[in-house]
Amino acid sequence: MYVATSMLNAYAGTSFDCAYKLFDEIPVRNTVTSNSVISCFSRSGDVKGTRKMFDQMPLRDLASWSAMIAGYMNNGHWEEGAALFQEMVIFEQLKLDQVTIGPILAGCSEICSIGLLLGKSVHGFVVKNHLELNVELGTCLVDMYAKCGFMNFASLVFDMMKDRNVVTWTALICGAAKHGFGTESLKIFKKMRQGGVLPNEFTFTGVLCASVQAGLVNEGRGYFKMTKECGLRPTIQHCGCMVELFGKAGLLGEAYEVINTMSPEPIIVIWGSFLSSCKLHKQFEMAERVIEMVINVVRPENDGGVYTLISDLYVLGDKWAEAERVRQLMLHQHVRKARGCSFIRNNTT
Repeated sequence: MYVATSMLNAYAGTSFDCAYKLFDEIPVRNTVTSNSVISCFSRSGDVKGTRKMFDQMPLRDLASWSAMIAGYMNNGHWEEGAALFQEMVIFEQLKLDQVTIGPILAGCSEICSIGLLLGKSVHGFVVKNHLELNVELGTCLVDMYAKCGFMNFASLVFDMMKDRNVVTWTALICGAAKHGFGTESLKIFKKMRQGGVLPNEFTFTGVLCASVQAGLVNEGRGYFKMTKECGLRPTIQHCGCMVELFGKAGLLGEAYEVINTMSPEPIIVIWGSFLSSCKLHKQFEMAERVIEMVINVVRPENDGGVYTLISDLYVLGDKWAEAERVRQLMLHQHVRKARGCSFIRNNTT
């Protein structure tokens, strides 16, 4: 049994098919072997198969519930994971730990106001049961509150933590940048650097987003240069931030240079950002350099707005024939521009 379980764990990390075949051949199974297969199923993305295995278990321990909840959360089934967590808390006499709570907090930020409510309840459970606020649990709480826009709560948990790592700092930096607190995000980054913490690529994504939010061109240049000084290769997200930063400031030449020197090929979002800046600053000549390249990479089923943008730019440059050509191309390829939509929260219901 111990040998089979060890082999199952080894296969679970490398080959789903081999792990499942071995599990079928084990004559007597215990909770540990079932937990290994549940983790294997969830890693493969088969959430239904994972739940079927979970429901068939005669006995479930804390690891079983944790694996199933993590399977839901890691595969984007946020509401199912939250419901299973509530079921575990209400009906099972289990002593929860940080490993179980971490995944549920990660999913709370993905299910809007209901997730925030659940996240606060989980936080209350942590406090009530005197669970240690270690780096992993603290980071999950900071990340959850920051993604939900509750920066005061995120900062409060952050300040209560005895130990922090780069992921903790990054969660606070990115949360502040995401919700429009660009200047505050950069102040947090400065404190992180003063504390001797080395930033990672996600940290710089947050910092560059904050620079765009605050319109800080010179600071953004410096942070972009700093990525290389920290031994990191600028990612497509970093380059996209710089294109947007330069574009909004009217520095289209510098934005174009970033696009030209990118090691990964620019994606359509970056091209759209650049063309939007050209339209904003009425720089048709700059847009004309890239329009043909953009037309070659746009996808009719997804990028209808880019076709419209290109047509508008041709009109801006008094090239009516080219604008009509793009319009006809949209008709022939059945291009549809996605309609805008918005959500309004009704507090009376």
